[in-house]
Amino acid sequence: MSQNLEQKKCVPCEGGTTPLSAERATELLQQVPGWQLAPEANRIYRRFEFKGFYKTIAFINAMAWVANQQGHHPDFEGGYNFCLVNFTTHAIDGLSENDFICAAKLNALMDD
Repeated sequence: MSQNLEQKKCVPCEGGTTPLSAERATELLQQVPGWQLAPEANRIYRRFEFKGFYKTIAFINAMAWVANQQGHHPDFEGGYNFCLVNFTTHAIDGLSENDFICAAKLNALMDD
């Protein structure tokens, strides 16, 4: 049985590996509810919504902690009650399993 994405740890990516195919990305997307695959299949994204600025900032701080723990950092945009998060693996100009691992970890932050 394969390990749940949330339980995995990102592995360093220095480039030289092939980005995930659109088909594989679509398969992994099933394990990260709420995330969407960009039309170019080179990134995944999700808009998180919150009740107010403080909760948004608390999420952004938690996201920063997760990103530093994993050594894999998203691009994001935040506002009063939202945070739009984009994951891609810049070193390979596309998606790697790391993107989905981090997406799963961010989803876990939202579990009550």
